[in-house]
Amino acid sequence: MTIDSLFTLLAVFALWNGLVFGVYAFDKIAAQQGGWRVREDTLILLAIAGGGPGALLCQRLLRHKTRKQPFPVLLPLTAALHLVLLVVFGLFPQLVSQVIG
Repeated sequence: MTIDSLFTLLAVFALWNGLVFGVYAFDKIAAQQGGWRVREDTLILLAIAGGGPGALLCQRLLRHKTRKQPFPVLLPLTAALHLVLLVVFGLFPQLVSQVIG
């Protein structure tokens, strides 16, 4: 895995988490205004699919989904897992390249 690939991966990760943050923020605003809400299973899927840090950041900054289960447990766990994977990709790119293919 080249340095360009790592930067591309980091950029995609950052953009995805920014998008997930935006979806969670949209849901928070909709909750406050009584508007159309994002389904909880969609929010969970977005967090599990690589958006854990963005979802956790929105939860902490906007105080959204702080009490409703499984969000208080799931978001910190997925964020930690995604950040660990990001560090592994950054520190051991050759190993990751061998495992992936």
